[in-house]
Amino acid sequence: MMDLVYPAEPAPLYPRPSVDHPGHPAVGCEEMLPLVEPSGLVYGQATRSYCHSGARVLHPVVHLHIIDREGKLYLQKRAMDKDLLPGYWDTAVGGHVTYGEQVQEALFREAGEELGLQAFNPTFLGVNVWETERDREMVFVFAMIGHPNLDPDNAEVSEGRWWTPEELETALGKHILTPNFEWEYSNIRERLMALL
Repeated sequence: MMDLVYPAEPAPLYPRPSVDHPGHPAVGCEEMLPLVEPSGLVYGQATRSYCHSGARVLHPVVHLHIIDREGKLYLQKRAMDKDLLPGYWDTAVGGHVTYGEQVQEALFREAGEELGLQAFNPTFLGVNVWETERDREMVFVFAMIGHPNLDPDNAEVSEGRWWTPEELETALGKHILTPNFEWEYSNIRERLMALL
């Protein structure tokens, strides 16, 4: 599995100082994310809000798909106060890698924060780049098999449930599932089923 390569010294802050951006007042108040090359080389760091502002800088995230032995996939429903796609169903676990973290550290942290999931054995499925008009993410995709007891954090997740493959097929394209989940699921569906 590919991982992030951090520089020996802290990476420079972005956006770089200019007339439009004279300083970094949000630093210290906000989560800092690594900015990466497609190779995983970290060249900078920026606030989460800058990464989602339309700057379209590539930054890493982790996704964990949880599938049980019957082929059901656990999805979380995004909280209604989320700034992006509130109320849509999404990957079981998804979140940013914070500056200084490695990919698996972020995966276990996010799984614990969102679902109370502590001990699991992830399988790495690959890396893809998800792009929108305001965002550009390097997505490290993992899966786990099992039917764990999950305790969704209500601040992050409004609810969670298990979906059959038939239910997922019916929901595709109907503005029920997040667009990035739909795209990712269509690309990894066969690999997920091959794990069973």
